[in-house]
Order: sequence, then C-alpha cells, then structure tokens
Amino acid sequence: MSEVATTRTPAFEARLKKRYAAERRFRLAGLGAILFSVAVLVFLLGTMTFNGIGGFQRATLSVPVDFDQVGLSLPPGVSDTGAVSRALEGQGLPDLVQFSVERALGKQAAAELNSDAWRLVAEQVAEDPALLQGTHTFDLPVTENFASALAGDGHAELQPLARQLAAQEKLERSFDAGFLTRSDATDPQQVGIWGALKGSILTMIVTLALAFPIGVLAALYLEEYAPRNRWTDLIEVSINNLAAVPSIIFGLLGLALFLGVFPHMRSAPLIGGMTLALMTMPVIVIAGRNAIKAVPPSIRDGAMALGASPVQVVFHHVLPLALPGILTGTIIGMARALGETAPLLMIGMRAFVATPPDGFTNPATVLPVQIFLWSDEIDRGFVERTSAAIIVLLLFLLLMNGVAIYLRNKFEKKW
Repeated sequence: MSEVATTRTPAFEARLKKRYAAERRFRLAGLGAILFSVAVLVFLLGTMTFNGIGGFQRATLSVPVDFDQVGLSLPPGVSDTGAVSRALEGQGLPDLVQFSVERALGKQAAAELNSDAWRLVAEQVAEDPALLQGTHTFDLPVTENFASALAGDGHAELQPLARQLAAQEKLERSFDAGFLTRSDATDPQQVGIWGALKGSILTMIVTLALAFPIGVLAALYLEEYAPRNRWTDLIEVSINNLAAVPSIIFGLLGLALFLGVFPHMRSAPLIGGMTLALMTMPVIVIAGRNAIKAVPPSIRDGAMALGASPVQVVFHHVLPLALPGILTGTIIGMARALGETAPLLMIGMRAFVATPPDGFTNPATVLPVQIFLWSDEIDRGFVERTSAAIIVLLLFLLLMNGVAIYLRNKFEKKW
C-alpha cells in the first residue's frame, strides 16, 4: 500500500487532473454538437412549417348559386367528372357562376374570381347531382392577385375590397384539401401535389424493385462465393467508386442507355426508377457486404455441421441475420434517391404534367423536381406552395423510412 501511495506524486496528480479535465471538455463538446444539431433541425422544421402553412390554404369566396334560374341537367348515364364538366359548360355553368358572384358580391369581386372556379362547382355537382335543384353556397377560389391582397402582400388597390369581404365573412383563407389531390397548374391557387407525389411513389417502387434484389444478390456473391483474385478486387473498387459518383453522371447514363432503348418513355417513372436504381445499387451492395461480413463464422460452421448445404447456410442463416444491416443501407440509398433532381432532369422528368400518371410508362414528374420548378416562380403563392411541397416530401421520407426501420427491427436477431 505504501508503495502505491508513494507513486502518486504531485506531477502524477497534475497529469491525472489534466486527463480528467480533457475528458470533461470532450463530453461537453459532444453534448454541444448534439444540441447544435438539434437546434439546426428545429430551426429548419420550424421555418418550413411556418412558411408552408400558407401553402396548404387558399383564398375563397363564399358564393350562393341559384340553379333554378337556368335549369341545368346532367346527361343520362354519365358519371365521369370530365364528361359532366363538359356537359355543364355547354349548358352555361361558367356564366351562371359569374352572374351569381356579380349579384351577391358585386362586379369588382366577380372580376377577381378564378377563371376555373366553375370547374369546382361542376365537380361537386358530379358527386351530388341533387345540387342542381335550389340554391347552394360554394367556396370558390379567387385570383392570385386577390389572394395576395387578402394577405396584405402588394396590390394595394384590391386590399380595401379584400378587407371588406373578409369582414363580411365572404372571403377567407381556409385549408385547401385539393392541394393534396390536384396536379400541377399555371395558377398557384389551382396547383396540387398529387401528380408529383404519385410520380415519386411509382419511381421509388421501380427503384426498390430493381436495386434491392440485385444489390443483395451481388453482395452475397462477392462475400460468400466470389474467388479472391485481382478481378474481384477490381469489381470491389469499381463498386466503391460508383457509390461516390455524382448523381448527374447516372442521369447521363440513363439518358444514353434507357432512353436510347425506350425513346417513347421520356419522363416515365419506369425510366426514372431504372436510373435511380443504378445510383442506389452500389450503396446497397456496400452495406450488404458489411452486414454479411458481420455475421459470426460460428453461424456458418454450426449450420454446415448440422448438414446444411452452402446455399441453405447463406439463405437460411446468413441472410436473415444480415438483413437488418442490409435494410439500413437500403434506407440510406432510397432516401438519397427520393431527394434527387439532377438525374431525373436529364431524362426529361421536368415536364409540365397536368394529370397524374396512370402507370409506370406514362409521363410524370416527381416531388423534388416539382419543388425545383415552383421555386423558380416569383409569385408569392408559388413560394408558399413550394414550402408546403417540401413538408409533403419530408413526411413522405419519414413514412418511407419508418416502414423500413420497422422491417429492420422486426427481422433483427440477437446472437
């Protein structure tokens, strides 16, 4: 004991205090980094939420429409919304809506009604033909200038009328459910996100269906079956390099390869999904190899000792244990693919698409490209819609990652 006590000299105590102080500083630096990251994340989400709330709203006029004045009727046996709209347009529905606004709110307010407002009336009539009898009140969108005047953003000549109608509860900004069901348009009061969201969903389905099985099988072959020689080393180096290649290069490859084979599928989710699959596959291969390598050799030896064939060892024992790690790499790769714009711009997915795609081969756009196009617009309405679309993209990303994390945790095994 005396020997140990004599070794704790003043110099030793000073060095010990110095090490403890360095450890405390390191812990504080780590805590500060975490707090800073959380603060930046909160700031980002708060800014997006604050700017995007207006994007989920639109300004509408409350207009009573008396259908008994005109006597409109629906064609017998027709239930399609487009056919109903065309039939009602031919019978004078746009003029009836315009006259109703003038009579209820005045000519100046009628001049600020959105030119496509009557289509909203036609859609509601198609859902409920009983509306063609009597007087019913509709909330109809106004022009972007009038919506800006209501928000107090420019157009001073329209602001008194906007304030007057708002005080009378005839003009208000309310939640626009149609933003989630409509497609792109030239008027920010009429745009929607569903066309781009559906295009993203179809593109991600193609990407996952191609990149995941091919990437996993490639990782299994390289780790379990491939001989160790210079060719295998060359393949490994190439895969590692491909994971770091800029995404625009994959866009050029998709433009030259896939559009060269399928020239009539420009801007289709099938082409976009194949292009993003090329970009995502190296990430899945690398993550898959690391996860397979992490499986203890004793698992393989035990399975072989019990009489399992090499294929059974891989697919019944190694792959299930490596699957959580593989899914982690897949999450990272798919999240990167979801936010890409450059490769999709190269294959033409920046087109103005007014209707949602019906399948994998129809023209479409995706959420990141839609956000990119809206961000170039100067109207305040498009600025708000851009922030709202970013919120939708983040929610879609969180949902996709949540499903992948659930599957990863479900298949995770301890040994």
